[in-house]
Amino acid sequence: MTQESSPAQTQAGQRELVLRVMPMPADSNANGDIFGGWIMAQVDIAGSILPAKLSRGRVATVAVNEFVFKQPVSIGDLLSFYATITRVGRTSITVHVEVMAERDPENPHVVKVTEANLTYVAIDRQGKPRLVAPAQM
Repeated sequence: MTQESSPAQTQAGQRELVLRVMPMPADSNANGDIFGGWIMAQVDIAGSILPAKLSRGRVATVAVNEFVFKQPVSIGDLLSFYATITRVGRTSITVHVEVMAERDPENPHVVKVTEANLTYVAIDRQGKPRLVAPAQM
């Protein structure tokens, strides 16, 4: 039996696999490259996982501080999204996301295709900023 981590176990600086996805033909342009906007949306989803877990509630993206496309992504690449909390403020949490692509089943290798820094704010039911739970910091 595996033990799942609780929100309290999500610590700043701990790298965690938060999402895996394979882009499909509908996510690509005429050249077979995956749209950058699709990758950005996946990074935003992946980036929100740890802040939501840490803050024990809703979060909203407030800033994309940096976004770097290092390699193109193709149909058939298996993307793994790794997130690391880099900063916890009173109401905000900043996350670094790295995207790795597993390529070429005949000659398998992994390359970093994207990385980004995003900031999320913890919000209440009315969408107003709320404190990140002090016990979590």
